[in-house]
Amino acid sequence: MNNVKVFVLMAGLTALVVAIGQSLGGGTGAIIALLMSAAMNLFMYWGSSTMVLRSYGAQVVTATEAPELYEMVDRLRQRAGLPMPTVAIAPQEQANAFATGRNPENAVVCVTQGIVRTLSKDELEGVLAHELAHIKNRDMLLQTIAATMAGAISNLAQFAFFFGGRSDDEDSNPIAGIAMLIVAPIAAMLIQFAISRQREFKADAVGAEISGRPLSLASALVKLENGARRIPMQVSPSAAPLAIVNPLAAFSMRGASKLFSTHPPTEERVAALQMLSTK
Repeated sequence: MNNVKVFVLMAGLTALVVAIGQSLGGGTGAIIALLMSAAMNLFMYWGSSTMVLRSYGAQVVTATEAPELYEMVDRLRQRAGLPMPTVAIAPQEQANAFATGRNPENAVVCVTQGIVRTLSKDELEGVLAHELAHIKNRDMLLQTIAATMAGAISNLAQFAFFFGGRSDDEDSNPIAGIAMLIVAPIAAMLIQFAISRQREFKADAVGAEISGRPLSLASALVKLENGARRIPMQVSPSAAPLAIVNPLAAFSMRGASKLFSTHPPTEERVAALQMLSTK
């Protein structure tokens, strides 16, 4: 069901790109919009891990430099059936973790110094399994595509605002067209965030299978959110959503405000993990 939801959301993003491209330049505009997204995706596909590590100030570590962490990642990745990822540590006091990279063969799992001091061994394993689940599910590539498509829509909308759009239909309503160009970027952002939330739920579930300890991951999520509220982190807003708990938005999201969050509310993630533990 999670995969079906994401497929529908991605189809919605694609439809928005085509629609806004057509409003700017008919069929040619739609093709240009898609080519722009493809070019942006290709750039991010190859360079995302380096840029994200730089944003967090993280450094790659070896088995000699961080033996316990390295052994833990190695053991869990074998359970997940994955190649050994690069392991990195970010010099951040806030307890957090993320995964990045263009594919399982070029993936990176990064933790902060704060998380090693904050979590128990079982909780840390739960977090690492969650990040390996992102790699197994190829979520980094999926979210990169969603983000760059949403960015292409926003760029096209700005172009339309300054230079105006065109339509092949002489009877079309220009006001409706302008309204669509304003609404489309907001809709694209909401779809992008919805995809991110669905993939977090999926990574929680797959991570729980890898570690075999859903309640340890649930306990870790509570600790990480509480810590993020108390300890700030200096990180680029574009890289922040990759973390298991958004370091720049670690607060409870309720009602309609959840639509503007890249992560599900922690209480919902915990409830889902508790249900898994009873099966």
